[in-house]
Amino acid sequence: MNFKTVAIHAGHNPQEHLGAVMTPIYQTSTFAFRGVGQPGPFDYSRSGNPTRKALETCLAQLEGGTAGFAFATGMAAEATVLMMFSSGDNVVVHDDLYGGTYRLFESVFATKQIRAQYVDLRNATKLRAALAAGPKAVWVESPTNPVMNLVDIRAVSDLAHEYGALVICDNTFLSPYFQRPLELGADIVTHSTTKYINGHSDVVGGALVAKDPGLAEKIGFLQNAMGTCAGPQDCFLVLRGVKTLALRMEEHNRNALAIARWLEKHPQVSAVLHPGLESHPQYELALRQTTGSGGTFSFRLRGGEAAVNHLLANCRIFTLAESLGGVESLIEHPATMTHASVPREVQLKMGITPDLIRISVGLEDLSDLIADLDAALAG
Repeated sequence: MNFKTVAIHAGHNPQEHLGAVMTPIYQTSTFAFRGVGQPGPFDYSRSGNPTRKALETCLAQLEGGTAGFAFATGMAAEATVLMMFSSGDNVVVHDDLYGGTYRLFESVFATKQIRAQYVDLRNATKLRAALAAGPKAVWVESPTNPVMNLVDIRAVSDLAHEYGALVICDNTFLSPYFQRPLELGADIVTHSTTKYINGHSDVVGGALVAKDPGLAEKIGFLQNAMGTCAGPQDCFLVLRGVKTLALRMEEHNRNALAIARWLEKHPQVSAVLHPGLESHPQYELALRQTTGSGGTFSFRLRGGEAAVNHLLANCRIFTLAESLGGVESLIEHPATMTHASVPREVQLKMGITPDLIRISVGLEDLSDLIADLDAALAG
């Protein structure tokens, strides 16, 4: 089956749910045993729940993996997968990534002696040197948040596997509709399902999808043991959202690319960071690795802090808020919002300068969105 069909039907058989066309919300903590020593397919909702199972099955099929796992938040998913490692283990991490992931490595797992080594994964020589030290995994984010650099997932995976390292890829920005990291060689995909997969800014959630059954078994054990799973109501909402993922991603992509092209010509804008633009330094990689660029990208303003504050304060359709991937358009200032927990000197190394603005382009009318930005940039 093709993507749109899988997104709508995977994980659910109406005949298993009294004919319900949509997966019911199994809002229960526990399930009756069939008899002494005879549990049914589910016994306790931390260990498994039919609503969650439907979502996990759907996500696994969309990403082309062996098994999927739904979590309470994207950070819960990341924390769970990192618990596969032990004290003294190292993980090579791309040196440009989401601020929450940086905080997780530096403020939580570093204290447990699970260390991140930050490397520019676009540089094969630097990656090979880091792999020679024997890390357990390589952590990839592509495109990176918020400066929109791409990592060649196939090249990184091939090199990492030479040294016996796993590859974990955050696919939040593009979703499996525009990018499938497991097919490019990654071992585990992670998502904040809060973003495009849910797509309606009304739930927080996370997901992991594993390629190998052995990895899936480890993740499933940790999900149950740590209790990081998503609840049935949240899983229902994400399932509802994923059914329109393909349609939404196409429209996000069209709107965002049109706005990026418009911003490239605006005199107040010094640079537009969008992998779908021919001006992006990795445009050719984008064509090989992805089938679209999604709805989130960044740009740099001329005029310093005053210009940034003026823009942020004067948008009327773009809402000043963190997050991305919803039907509504959002605008944010990474240095003081999503990446505020990252030290200033690290921000600058990542390319997060005070003039950087990130937008999540929603599904509103394109002409209204351009008019909103045009008015906010005026003056």
